[in-house]
Amino acid sequence: MQKENASKAAAASSGLARLAAFGRAFESSGKSGEVDRPFSGVIFVFAAMGFLAALITMGRYAALEGINPSQVVFFRNFFCVIWMLPLFAWRGMSLVRTQSLHLYGLRVGLSFIAMTAMFHAVGMIPVGEVTAISFLSPLFGTAFAIGLLGERVGIRRWMAIVVGFVGAMIILRPSGGDFNAGQMAALVSACAVGVIGPLVKRLTREDDADRVVFLTNLLLTPLSFVPAVFVWTWPTLEMWGLFLVMGLIAVLGHMSLVRAYAAMDASLVMTFKFVRLPFAVLFGFLVFREAIDGMTWVGGFIIFAASAYVTHREARFKAAKPPIQPPM
Repeated sequence: MQKENASKAAAASSGLARLAAFGRAFESSGKSGEVDRPFSGVIFVFAAMGFLAALITMGRYAALEGINPSQVVFFRNFFCVIWMLPLFAWRGMSLVRTQSLHLYGLRVGLSFIAMTAMFHAVGMIPVGEVTAISFLSPLFGTAFAIGLLGERVGIRRWMAIVVGFVGAMIILRPSGGDFNAGQMAALVSACAVGVIGPLVKRLTREDDADRVVFLTNLLLTPLSFVPAVFVWTWPTLEMWGLFLVMGLIAVLGHMSLVRAYAAMDASLVMTFKFVRLPFAVLFGFLVFREAIDGMTWVGGFIIFAASAYVTHREARFKAAKPPIQPPM
């Protein structure tokens, strides 16, 4: 009996040790600065894509149950903060101290637009279609750099943008009269996300992943509450449970995604983002018995290939540029 008890105690101790080791590894994975851990980054990307596909699936369910998307956005942000309060209690005010508050302001504004548009979109069109359109985001980011920042772009990136546009036309099929408000909302969301990506990578150089996620959701909560007030209806008990889980899924998804950006180049993150489409199609089929047609798959892959090429080209271009020498 004593040997059996000792064996159980040793097994429990070993399990706790493994859990503690995982906790330390998870914490260190989100540290700020330039790091190169591609294997960890790939794992975090896969986890993030699964969580984010589940998130928009829940958003579609809430919308089909009659909850206004503005309320969905608010509850998603609110419960994100609630789930992260234990982390805040542990780390204290260090979790909200940053030297980049101006960048957070820009990121929060863009995130609010992207999130609101995305939850409106999934209320009107399948989650797989929203996901396919979202692959336009890096192309919108490049277009933003060209039009508003005056960046010079070579013929290869222009061709990638054109190819991505062709992929979008395959999905949207405007000549067939099928272009609708849901697709427009998905395009707006993708446009905003295209500018957010570089901001997240920039923030992870100075702030750890948990601070980036917590501060973003903390600032988003009061902002998203304002439009929610004008369409407010009290959720049912089932919806309260859904929003509670949505908050947890959103925290896990964005913690994983920010850790992926912190662990490896943004171009490599983009390479593995296409896995979100199979996740989204699977969840859409399991929950709503909906499917996207073959042309949407084709268009999504074309957009993804063009976006991945643009992201890789920009990474190579930046790597080839000589470092800026500080003035004497």
